[in-house]
Amino acid sequence: MPRNFNLPAFKLGSSLRDPRIIMRVIIGGLLIANLVFAIIAFKPFGGSADDLRHDQEDLTRQLTALRSHIATSQQKVDKVGVASTQGGQFISKYFMNVSEASTQVLIELNQTAKDSAVKMGQATFDRQPVEGSSTLVKQTITIGFEGTYGNLVKFIHLVDKSPRFLIIESLQVAAPQQQGGQSLSVTLKIIAYIKDTPEAAGAAL
Repeated sequence: MPRNFNLPAFKLGSSLRDPRIIMRVIIGGLLIANLVFAIIAFKPFGGSADDLRHDQEDLTRQLTALRSHIATSQQKVDKVGVASTQGGQFISKYFMNVSEASTQVLIELNQTAKDSAVKMGQATFDRQPVEGSSTLVKQTITIGFEGTYGNLVKFIHLVDKSPRFLIIESLQVAAPQQQGGQSLSVTLKIIAYIKDTPEAAGAAL
Protein backbone atom coordinates (compact mmCIF):
# COMPACT_ATOMS: atom_id res chain seq x y z
CA MET A 1 0.00 0.00 0.00
CA PRO A 2 1.39 3.48 -0.88
CA ARG A 3 2.45 5.59 2.09
CA ASN A 4 0.66 8.80 0.87
CA PHE A 5 -2.80 7.13 0.80
CA ASN A 6 -5.22 9.28 2.96
CA LEU A 7 -8.35 7.31 4.04
CA PRO A 8 -10.31 10.23 5.62
CA ALA A 9 -9.85 12.39 2.51
CA PHE A 10 -11.03 9.53 0.37
CA LYS A 11 -14.19 9.10 2.49
CA LEU A 12 -14.98 12.85 2.40
CA GLY A 13 -14.61 13.07 -1.35
CA SER A 14 -16.73 10.00 -1.81
CA SER A 15 -19.41 11.49 0.48
CA LEU A 16 -19.58 14.74 -1.50
CA ARG A 17 -20.16 12.74 -4.66
CA ASP A 18 -22.97 10.70 -3.03
CA PRO A 19 -26.38 11.93 -4.41
CA ARG A 20 -28.10 11.11 -1.13
CA ILE A 21 -25.76 13.34 0.85
CA ILE A 22 -26.16 16.17 -1.66
CA MET A 23 -29.98 15.93 -1.43
CA ARG A 24 -29.83 16.00 2.34
CA VAL A 25 -27.72 19.14 2.27
CA ILE A 26 -30.12 20.83 -0.18
CA ILE A 27 -33.18 19.87 1.87
CA GLY A 28 -31.54 21.10 5.05
CA GLY A 29 -30.74 24.42 3.39
CA LEU A 30 -34.34 24.80 2.23
CA LEU A 31 -35.61 24.09 5.74
CA ILE A 32 -33.34 26.72 7.21
CA ALA A 33 -34.44 29.24 4.54
CA ASN A 34 -38.13 28.53 5.26
CA LEU A 35 -37.56 29.00 8.98
CA VAL A 36 -35.89 32.36 8.38
CA PHE A 37 -38.74 33.55 6.15
CA ALA A 38 -41.32 32.40 8.72
CA ILE A 39 -39.59 34.38 11.46
CA ILE A 40 -39.56 37.48 9.25
CA ALA A 41 -43.21 37.10 8.21
CA PHE A 42 -44.86 36.24 11.53
CA LYS A 43 -42.55 38.06 13.95
CA PRO A 44 -42.96 35.53 16.75
CA PHE A 45 -40.73 37.58 19.03
CA GLY A 46 -43.00 40.66 19.01
CA GLY A 47 -41.54 42.67 16.17
CA SER A 48 -39.76 45.95 16.36
CA ALA A 49 -40.57 48.88 18.62
CA ASP A 50 -42.31 50.64 15.69
CA ASP A 51 -44.49 47.59 15.05
CA LEU A 52 -45.50 47.42 18.70
CA ARG A 53 -46.30 51.14 18.72
CA HIS A 54 -48.47 50.81 15.60
CA ASP A 55 -50.30 47.86 17.13
CA GLN A 56 -50.95 49.84 20.30
CA GLU A 57 -52.27 52.80 18.31
CA ASP A 58 -54.62 50.51 16.36
CA LEU A 59 -55.94 48.97 19.57
CA THR A 60 -56.41 52.43 21.10
CA ARG A 61 -58.44 53.56 18.09
CA GLN A 62 -60.57 50.44 18.21
CA LEU A 63 -61.18 50.91 21.95
CA THR A 64 -62.15 54.58 21.43
CA ALA A 65 -64.59 53.64 18.65
CA LEU A 66 -66.09 50.91 20.82
CA ARG A 67 -66.59 53.29 23.74
CA SER A 68 -68.23 55.83 21.42
CA HIS A 69 -70.57 53.16 20.08
CA ILE A 70 -71.51 52.09 23.61
CA ALA A 71 -72.18 55.70 24.63
CA THR A 72 -74.41 56.26 21.58
CA SER A 73 -76.33 53.05 22.27
CA GLN A 74 -76.82 54.08 25.90
CA GLN A 75 -78.24 57.45 24.80
CA LYS A 76 -80.72 55.68 22.54
CA VAL A 77 -81.75 53.35 25.37
CA ASP A 78 -82.28 56.35 27.66
CA LYS A 79 -84.40 58.13 25.04
CA VAL A 80 -86.52 55.03 24.54
CA GLY A 81 -87.04 54.80 28.29
CA VAL A 82 -88.09 58.46 28.51
CA ALA A 83 -90.43 58.08 25.54
CA SER A 84 -92.00 54.98 27.06
CA THR A 85 -92.57 56.75 30.38
CA GLN A 86 -94.03 59.85 28.76
CA GLY A 87 -96.20 57.71 26.46
CA GLY A 88 -97.60 55.84 29.44
CA GLN A 89 -98.35 59.09 31.24
CA PHE A 90 -100.08 60.49 28.14
CA ILE A 91 -102.26 57.39 27.77
CA SER A 92 -103.19 57.40 31.46
CA LYS A 93 -104.16 61.08 31.32
CA TYR A 94 -106.06 61.32 28.02
CA PHE A 95 -107.31 57.83 27.13
CA MET A 96 -110.55 56.50 28.60
CA ASN A 97 -111.16 53.00 29.89
CA VAL A 98 -113.15 50.65 27.66
CA SER A 99 -115.85 50.20 30.32
CA GLU A 100 -116.83 53.87 30.42
CA ALA A 101 -115.62 55.37 27.14
CA SER A 102 -118.95 55.51 25.30
CA THR A 103 -120.79 57.04 28.23
CA GLN A 104 -118.09 59.63 28.86
CA VAL A 105 -117.96 60.65 25.21
CA LEU A 106 -121.74 61.10 25.01
CA ILE A 107 -121.83 63.11 28.25
CA GLU A 108 -119.06 65.41 27.07
CA LEU A 109 -120.49 65.91 23.57
CA ASN A 110 -123.93 66.61 24.98
CA GLN A 111 -122.54 69.20 27.41
CA THR A 112 -120.43 70.78 24.67
CA ALA A 113 -123.49 70.99 22.43
CA LYS A 114 -125.44 72.76 25.20
CA ASP A 115 -122.58 75.19 25.79
CA SER A 116 -122.54 75.98 22.07
CA ALA A 117 -126.34 76.14 21.65
CA VAL A 118 -126.17 73.22 19.20
CA LYS A 119 -128.68 70.39 18.96
CA MET A 120 -127.16 66.89 19.09
CA GLY A 121 -128.68 63.92 17.26
CA GLN A 122 -128.26 60.17 17.62
CA ALA A 123 -124.80 58.64 17.77
CA THR A 124 -123.42 55.37 16.44
CA PHE A 125 -120.25 53.71 17.70
CA ASP A 126 -117.71 51.47 16.02
CA ARG A 127 -114.64 49.98 17.66
CA GLN A 128 -111.56 48.66 15.88
CA PRO A 129 -108.27 47.38 17.36
CA VAL A 130 -105.23 49.60 16.91
CA GLU A 131 -102.70 47.87 14.68
CA GLY A 132 -99.53 46.99 16.57
CA SER A 133 -101.11 47.40 20.01
CA SER A 134 -102.78 44.85 22.25
CA THR A 135 -104.13 47.40 24.76
CA LEU A 136 -105.57 50.26 22.66
CA VAL A 137 -108.83 50.43 20.74
CA LYS A 138 -109.94 53.01 18.18
CA GLN A 139 -113.55 54.09 18.71
CA THR A 140 -115.33 55.98 15.93
CA ILE A 141 -118.42 58.02 16.86
CA THR A 142 -120.67 59.19 14.02
CA ILE A 143 -123.15 61.82 15.19
CA GLY A 144 -125.23 64.62 13.73
CA PHE A 145 -125.54 68.21 15.00
CA GLU A 146 -127.72 71.14 14.02
CA GLY A 147 -127.19 74.83 14.64
CA THR A 148 -126.08 78.12 13.19
CA TYR A 149 -122.72 78.52 11.55
CA GLY A 150 -121.29 80.45 14.50
CA ASN A 151 -122.57 77.97 17.07
CA LEU A 152 -121.24 75.02 15.13
CA VAL A 153 -117.83 76.68 14.83
CA LYS A 154 -117.82 77.18 18.61
CA PHE A 155 -118.84 73.55 19.14
CA ILE A 156 -116.04 72.23 16.89
CA HIS A 157 -113.54 74.47 18.67
CA LEU A 158 -114.57 73.09 22.08
CA VAL A 159 -114.38 69.49 20.84
CA ASP A 160 -110.90 70.18 19.48
CA LYS A 161 -109.84 71.35 22.96
CA SER A 162 -111.43 68.38 24.72
CA PRO A 163 -109.41 66.81 27.56
CA ARG A 164 -110.72 63.45 26.35
CA PHE A 165 -108.43 63.69 23.30
CA LEU A 166 -111.28 63.57 20.80
CA ILE A 167 -110.25 63.88 17.15
CA ILE A 168 -112.63 65.13 14.45
CA GLU A 169 -111.85 62.90 11.48
CA SER A 170 -114.41 64.25 9.01
CA LEU A 171 -117.28 66.72 8.73
CA GLN A 172 -120.15 66.69 6.27
CA VAL A 173 -122.42 69.74 5.92
CA ALA A 174 -125.97 69.60 4.59
CA ALA A 175 -127.69 72.49 2.80
CA PRO A 176 -128.79 75.29 5.16
CA GLN A 177 -132.44 75.31 6.17
CA GLN A 178 -134.41 78.55 6.25
CA GLN A 179 -136.21 78.28 9.60
CA GLY A 180 -135.93 81.71 11.11
CA GLY A 181 -132.16 81.64 10.66
CA GLN A 182 -129.29 80.03 8.84
CA SER A 183 -129.48 76.58 10.45
CA LEU A 184 -126.94 74.00 9.32
CA SER A 185 -126.96 70.25 9.71
CA VAL A 186 -123.55 68.61 10.02
CA THR A 187 -122.44 65.03 10.54
CA LEU A 188 -119.23 64.58 12.45
CA LYS A 189 -117.06 61.50 12.60
CA ILE A 190 -115.11 61.69 15.85
CA ILE A 191 -112.25 59.39 16.85
CA ALA A 192 -111.44 58.46 20.43
CA TYR A 193 -108.71 56.08 21.59
CA ILE A 194 -109.52 53.98 24.62
CA LYS A 195 -107.64 51.55 26.82
CA ASP A 196 -108.64 47.90 26.57
CA THR A 197 -106.56 46.47 29.41
CA PRO A 198 -107.25 43.60 31.86
CA GLU A 199 -107.81 46.19 34.59
CA ALA A 200 -110.40 47.98 32.46
CA ALA A 201 -112.13 44.71 31.58
CA GLY A 202 -112.26 43.78 35.28
CA ALA A 203 -113.85 47.11 36.10
CA ALA A 204 -116.53 46.50 33.50
CA LEU A 205 -117.68 43.21 35.12
